This record gives sequence, C-alpha cells and structure tokens, in this order.
Amino acid sequence: MNDIQISSDRAARRAAGKRLRQAVPRESHADWQPAPGRDPLAILAQGDDGRLVALIPLRYERMRANPFAFLRGAAAVMVADLVGVPAPGIPVQACGDCHIGNFGVYRSPEGLTLFDINDFDETLWNVDFTVDVKRLAASVAIAAFAQGEDKARSAARASVCAYREHMRELSDLAPLAIWHSRIDLDHEVGVLGDRDLCRRLLSEASTETADGLSHGDAPSLDQAKLQSDPPQWAIAEKAPTIFHEGPNGLTEAVEEARAALLTYPQSLTADRNLLALRYALRDVAFKVVGIGSVGTVCAVGVYADADGAPLFLQIKEARPSVLAPLALSPFFLGSEGQRVIDGQRIMQAASDPFLGTAQSQTSGRSYYVRQLKNKKLSAVTGILSESGPKAYARLCGTTLARAHARSGDAAMITGYLGKGSAFDKAVAEFAIRYAKQTVADHALLSEHAPSTAQA
Repeated sequence: MNDIQISSDRAARRAAGKRLRQAVPRESHADWQPAPGRDPLAILAQGDDGRLVALIPLRYERMRANPFAFLRGAAAVMVADLVGVPAPGIPVQACGDCHIGNFGVYRSPEGLTLFDINDFDETLWNVDFTVDVKRLAASVAIAAFAQGEDKARSAARASVCAYREHMRELSDLAPLAIWHSRIDLDHEVGVLGDRDLCRRLLSEASTETADGLSHGDAPSLDQAKLQSDPPQWAIAEKAPTIFHEGPNGLTEAVEEARAALLTYPQSLTADRNLLALRYALRDVAFKVVGIGSVGTVCAVGVYADADGAPLFLQIKEARPSVLAPLALSPFFLGSEGQRVIDGQRIMQAASDPFLGTAQSQTSGRSYYVRQLKNKKLSAVTGILSESGPKAYARLCGTTLARAHARSGDAAMITGYLGKGSAFDKAVAEFAIRYAKQTVADHALLSEHAPSTAQA
C-alpha cells in the first residue's frame, strides 16, 4: 500500500483501488445485520469506566432524548457493529465520530468562514475510509427519518454521492493543492448547490460576540465580579453545565484541569508558546459538553492579556479512541491528547493555533487544549427541515472527502468508488438498516433507568 502511494502514478493507484472491488464488492456495503447476542447497553456501560460517576446519569438522560442523540453517544456501539465487516482497506485519518452534528462553521485564523469537521475525540490514523462514510450516512438517515424512509434514504445517498464526486475531483490534484483545499462559505455561496443553506450557515457563524464565542451554552464572564473593585476575573456559573464546585470529585477535577492548563504551554511550538504566554490564566470552571463526552473531565479557562482582552481555552480529557478495534494495524504510540490534536491538524482545513496537550501527574489523565471558539451546529434538525436534508447531507459528504484526501490516497479511493452509483446505493441501504436498529436501541435505553444502563 505505501509503495503504491510513493512510487506509482495516479492511474496505477486508481487501478489498484479498482482491483479491491474483487475482494470487497461495492454492493456488499449494504449487507449488515446485528450480530447474535448484540447488547448495546453493555457496550455503553463499558464506556462508563473511568468517567466521573456524578455525571453518568446525565449522559444517559441526553442519549434518551431521541434516536439521533442516542447515535451521538453510541460511537462505541457502531464500532462494535462494524468489527468484522469487510472493508477495502484504504487507510485515512478517520474522524471516528463522523455524524452530522460534528460538522459546523468557524472562523479561521485568517478570518475565513469555513465549514468543516469540528470534533476529533475519537480520531485515529489507519482506519478504512468507509467507516466514517457509513457513520455519516447513518446519521443523515436517522436525522431525516421523521420525514419518511424514502427521504432518509435519498439524503443518506446524497451524502455518499457528494463524497464520491468530490473525492474524484480531488484525485486529479497534486498533494499540496489537496492540502490547501477548503470549504470557504464566503466564496462558495451557491456554488455548493444551495444558496439558502450557505447563507444560513454564514448566519450561524456571524453570531460570535466580542469575546469570540457563540453564546448559549458557551461560558461567559461574571460581569458583576469583573466590575467590582478590584476587578475579579471569574467565569459565570451556568448550572448544571458550567460550575466551579460539584459533588463526587468534580471540584477535584477542576483543580486538576487548572494544574494541567498551567503546564500546557510547554507542549506548544516556540512561536505559539510565545503567543500563549502573553495571556495569564484567570479562572477555571468545569464544563459539561456533548453527549458521548459527558462524564469525562472537561473544563474551560479564561485568560486575559495585560490590557484585559479575554481568551477562552477548553481543556478536555482524551481517552483511548473507540476506533481502535477497526484500525487496519496498530500505529499510534503517543499520548491520547497528542492523537487528538494530530488528527485535528490533519483533517481540518485550518487548525487552531492554541492546540496543545497536557498530562496530569496525579491521575495520569491525558488532555488536549484548544481555543473555545469553533462552533458546532446544535440545531441540525432545524437546518434539515428548512433547507431539506439532501442539501446539508451533500455539504457534509463533500467536506468529509476533503478531510480524508489530506491523509488518504484520493486516487485509490476514487478507483474503488468508481464513477457510478453502486457504492452510494449500498451505503444508503446500510444507513437505513442502521437507522432502524438505532431506533430500536434508543427504545431499549429508554426502557431502562440510568442505574440499570450502568450495571
């Protein structure tokens, strides 16, 4: 595989990808059935090991909201469902939790409005490209399922079709051109196929305030304390998601995060270390995030420069990737925090200059740090209903192709996918089957109290 990437030209690599269809026909990706004795709740319970006990019930509460919320928290379940499923074996840096809620808009350091993948907790190198494609398609189908099975299938197929078509476009480019490609909404309104959708996404990006955050569940400063004499920098309490003190070890977790933030600049390159050292850490608070991450240690620190300009950084526990059972061969040997920031830098078109890592000397937890500025789209269902699921699905599929092409062999992937719709149809059928299974899994969880699900 590596010899082909280095020494073979584009035509030879496409031919090699086409030959892989003999071992794993594209139509075979539709074939999926739950394994005998499959127990999604047991898999979820295994993932509770090492989480903060006080927050585990909240994890299940959020997952019970609807089938899409269940899918978001059940990346490990889907990985287990894909173990042993034939795959062509073309490696990429995989996102790992590639559902449509993990795509969003953000401002690049250059001020561009980019649409990209925004979550990399499960990212891992050397995973077959079809893993992310299938999770994306399944998430599209689940989110659109309320509009009927036909629309859900059509939307899922649209995401795969867009992936295949954009991968073919990228396969004609030189590696450096692929690396610099991006989904720039400011310059591509209408080009991506839906002018209204692009404008809606640009509107999402424009909600950032003077502190660089899109508020709602984002942290903010306690203005009363800031205006006191002398001024006190403090993050405002927003129970139950942002707080300084809590039961069952949560306060200790905040202090551990504070200590890790103080050592984190040592992980930065010299130029970024100099930038970070212009800010002083003022306050740290615990922040409950997402669904799958609930129960892991996550905190936000507010910094300020000498003139009072604020900077918010998020520090988050990095646990082993759930994708590990699907790795084509063991590869990563560094810390889990390093795995996450490496994956983000590889897959995102423009990465955060504050990306770094830290390690707790007391608990052994591995952390990664990033600027708390990127905005994921929380109202995905609203976007789907307003713009139609196919338009947003195509945008996500296009974006995933760009992210995969930065690490994978676009020519070989294109050779496997081909020009026709065989792969699109097969993965769309898989997505419908998996959507139905997720509905059943969600119902099973809803029948059990959190304590039962944790047993």
